[in-house]
Amino acid sequence: MSGNAKVAGIIGWPVGHSLSPALHGFWLEAHKVDGAYVPLPVAPENFSFVLDGLRRAGFKGVNLTVPHKEAGFALAHETDEAAQIAGAVNLLIFGEHGHMIGRNTDALGLEASLRDAGVHITGETVVLFGAGGAARAGVLALNALGAKEIRILNRNASRAEALAGSLAPKIAACLTTGPLTDWPKAASDVKLLLNTTSAGMKGKDALNLDLAPLPNDAAVCDIVYNPLETDLLKNAKARGLKTIDGLGMLMHQAVPAFETFYGVRPAVTPELRRHLEAALK
Repeated sequence: MSGNAKVAGIIGWPVGHSLSPALHGFWLEAHKVDGAYVPLPVAPENFSFVLDGLRRAGFKGVNLTVPHKEAGFALAHETDEAAQIAGAVNLLIFGEHGHMIGRNTDALGLEASLRDAGVHITGETVVLFGAGGAARAGVLALNALGAKEIRILNRNASRAEALAGSLAPKIAACLTTGPLTDWPKAASDVKLLLNTTSAGMKGKDALNLDLAPLPNDAAVCDIVYNPLETDLLKNAKARGLKTIDGLGMLMHQAVPAFETFYGVRPAVTPELRRHLEAALK
């Protein structure tokens, strides 16, 4: 690094689990960029103060992870449509005179990951588990891929209803909702199951689900990437179903952030995946 280095980072609480430093570090080295990407553990009560300090220190911007995505949205002076729909940002860009631009690239990342995996859902019905910020990104991605109907199932059915009510006017797909107990009847004719909950994540309870009701040509996607193969994906693989892990979404959502921070548009490659898989181990 020189005194002219371009510096960015990721803010979370905690942040030690994040693969983003390994991801951006791989691209920084590959493109010989004079820069750095820093993991920043920041408690919620210090979030706004740290943002101001980073901006004043010359950071180009930051990525945000749990629990700061909603707070980042509230503090941004300008947001893109995806962020407005999600009510959350995972990318803050520091502009001139204290101006902060908020973007949400999660939906773009998931859409690109599913396309890479050869998932075709145009005119098809899909099931989505969850009703949080990741579920909103999931709905946007599935809609962009041409899904005809998105069945949103959540432990708290009223949250699923609220999510569907807020998104329905903004997308073309038909949104239906229900509790998780609706799974057996909801699964019989779907092309894709998408899990946007944290169930199955390292340290969390597994998503215990009977996949027998799914058609044999259905695919199963889990946005969790640690562990890379969740119990849900193991069960799907055992049934011979196509599986998509969360690493693709992570890699693709980072592309616009890296380009914004460092002025180079990177590529998602098999070499990058191998690097991140090694980092996970």
